[in-house]
Amino acid sequence: MTTSPRPLIAIPARFSATTSALRFAAEVNARALVEAVWRAGGEPVTVHPADPAGAPARLARFDGLLLPGGGDLAPHRYGAAGTHAAVYDVDDLQDDFDLAAAHAALAAGLPLLAVCRGLQVVNVALGGTLEQDMGGPDLDHRHRVHPVRVAPGTALAAAVGQKKADVSCYHHQRVDRVGAGLTVTATAADGTVEALGLPGARGWFTAVQWHPEDTAHQDPAQQGVFDALVGAAAARRT
Repeated sequence: MTTSPRPLIAIPARFSATTSALRFAAEVNARALVEAVWRAGGEPVTVHPADPAGAPARLARFDGLLLPGGGDLAPHRYGAAGTHAAVYDVDDLQDDFDLAAAHAALAAGLPLLAVCRGLQVVNVALGGTLEQDMGGPDLDHRHRVHPVRVAPGTALAAAVGQKKADVSCYHHQRVDRVGAGLTVTATAADGTVEALGLPGARGWFTAVQWHPEDTAHQDPAQQGVFDALVGAAAARRT
């Protein structure tokens, strides 16, 4: 009996200054994120964020791309005149690679799931802008679980299977101007854009501002986001 190989899902690494298990700086991905892809039937592969110009060729061997959370994009990437004091963990190489990977995946029709920073990367890649800070701990969405309303008839709605969902958030920035071709597919009660779709995309695409991996192990709606990515990747492979 033979089984089909798991679809390869590329996940760009995040730079980490220190880790408990290693003596030096590391490149990492959240274990919960990797496990959610594995549960969905995918083969999660951490990708070294280097050679942005080579992103199209490097991603060509994969069946899907997951752009994970991380630090903030440099504000100049979306034309901001200055940098808010709350902006943190900016890394030029990380920005260069993530933006290049987003462009490459969209151009190739590679199934793409963008999470938190990943959503912001795609929005900026398509000419959108960000609000650099939502206003501090009383107004931002760090360490919060809150409901979102999901737009019907979207790839996100098909993935989560419901009109409302409770989501785990950790972000102090949000979409300001929506990028070209993108549509808002979920919002929070305060009006924050919590998900984006791309109706004209060549391949499956969903971007969420929250972290579905936080609760995917116990919430089928959140696991459904990863299931949809891997399902699209498997279909593309065949």
